[in-house]
Amino acid sequence: MTRARVEALLAAARRTKVIVFGDLILDEFVWGSVSRISPEAPVPVVLVERESAMPGGAANVASNLQALGGQPFLVGVVGDDAAGHRLRQLLSERGLETAGVVVDPSRPTTIKTRVVAHHQQVVRIDRERAAPLDRGVGQSCVAAVLEQLPAARAVVIEDYGKGVVTPAPLKAVIGAAKRARRVITVDPKQEHLRDYRGVTALTPNRQEAAQAAGMPITDRPSLVKAGRRLMQRLRPESLLITLGEDGMCLFEQGSRGGRITEIPTVAREVYDVSGAGDTVIAVFTLLRAAGASLVEAATIANAAAGVVVGKVGVAVCTPNELLAQFRRGLTHGSDPAKTP
Repeated sequence: MTRARVEALLAAARRTKVIVFGDLILDEFVWGSVSRISPEAPVPVVLVERESAMPGGAANVASNLQALGGQPFLVGVVGDDAAGHRLRQLLSERGLETAGVVVDPSRPTTIKTRVVAHHQQVVRIDRERAAPLDRGVGQSCVAAVLEQLPAARAVVIEDYGKGVVTPAPLKAVIGAAKRARRVITVDPKQEHLRDYRGVTALTPNRQEAAQAAGMPITDRPSLVKAGRRLMQRLRPESLLITLGEDGMCLFEQGSRGGRITEIPTVAREVYDVSGAGDTVIAVFTLLRAAGASLVEAATIANAAAGVVVGKVGVAVCTPNELLAQFRRGLTHGSDPAKTP
């Protein structure tokens, strides 16, 4: 893929409206250094230097869409608590609309706290209530999606398993998006796989794909077998399995089992994989909605993931960073994707 083609697709993606529906998370970071092991237990003692917070989960998908020039509309739930207030404030400070963020006093805001020392994550602390949403709250989320759907070109469903993405809202959102012929992409969880049948794309990681297919993925033959099994069962237009340091593998519907495209990683250095999956689905969806082919959208999403894993903490990829990633690839003569 040429730099000119990437530039053209990024230009086409500007102001493209994408609805993001899913679990909202407040990502907290405690930054520090380690110089000794605790005498109380064999664990490092972290001397705290600073703390920060960022929108996570579906909110991070929205941040990634915005960073590339897209126009995200975020739909999800927070609690009526300090964390929920902070998350909405962070979204507003980034210029992200919060009209679709529903406040539910009956549940706490999901928080992930990561302790990072010397650019390495030491521990993560999760605070959450993963029980399904109350019916009324779920209906409010669906209403927010349906109100924005006529102006949107795509819907992202970000299922972190925190209780927001449940069968009733899923059926309503996916059904409406299909009738409107919108791009529908899903970062799936095992519990709701049957509800995702026939979407535009599923973007599981290796472990999620293995669980969904009911078999281990240990090499290329098992990857192909698992991917084709999921394609047959769920009938998406495409399946994009992220493989960490091994890049990605894109499966497409078609005759003779469909086309399979292997996309090698372009990451130069990996500091933190937090939020990389959010970047993948955001970029893939935005570019697909802007007219990119499946392979083009997956290749550009892979390049964006290579940018964010080189940063510490939950991060986004800008158009300039993305173009620089492709320029480096073209300079070194790398082939960003190959179809066996």
